[in-house]
Amino acid sequence: MSRWIKKDDRVVVIAGNEKGKMGTVLANKDDRVVIQGLNIRKKHVKRQQKTASPEIVEKEMPIHISNVCLCDDNGKPIKVKVRTNAAGAKELFYKDGSKEVLFRQVKKNP
Repeated sequence: MSRWIKKDDRVVVIAGNEKGKMGTVLANKDDRVVIQGLNIRKKHVKRQQKTASPEIVEKEMPIHISNVCLCDDNGKPIKVKVRTNAAGAKELFYKDGSKEVLFRQVKKNP
């Protein structure tokens, strides 16, 4: 399921210090994701020029993809499934009670 998490998806953290918090995925690399406003750490940055002073910046750090889950509009974690529509394109959907809700279309890689 975690392979379906992409940039700009809304996710909820299901494990770790940030458990229960929601955010938007800013970056996805290998098995880690960076979520906007979550897992913020302070980073010491060297001075870049003679006039600038060194500073401490707060930065979002990556979280392992197994600790996040896709969520619906209400923030409830969902499990997505894959189906093929009539046009032959893949789409992700989840079940909300007895009805199926379309999550998004899956792009084909050329």
